[in-house]
Amino acid sequence: MMDILWLVLLGVLAGTLGGMGIGGGAILIPALTMFFGASQHAAQNINLLYFIPTAIFAVIVHKKGGRIEGKILPWIIVGGVVGSVAGSLIALNLQAEVLRYIFAGFLFIMGIAEFFKKAEPQK
Repeated sequence: MMDILWLVLLGVLAGTLGGMGIGGGAILIPALTMFFGASQHAAQNINLLYFIPTAIFAVIVHKKGGRIEGKILPWIIVGGVVGSVAGSLIALNLQAEVLRYIFAGFLFIMGIAEFFKKAEPQK
């Protein structure tokens, strides 16, 4: 029962970050692998499934807030679909350890980029 509560709390945290546009997978995937014993492939697949409903709600909220630029959206969606198919095919053929290192490298690079990113003035 306690595991279920921790998983719900993890989902709330990841969903909150995802709704903010930060990406809940950065929390969800490491937590599932380190604290709940999920394999790297399973954690990343769970993240993909979790992402669908959270993304839908986030898009609705951000659209109502006028924060989505409709002109670029179709191009990003097309690129995202092509990239997700390619990434899925690649991930299926990688060993879990390699996939884990790629994910860790991605998080490291994103962290460094955010650290040196200049703050934009608020509108």
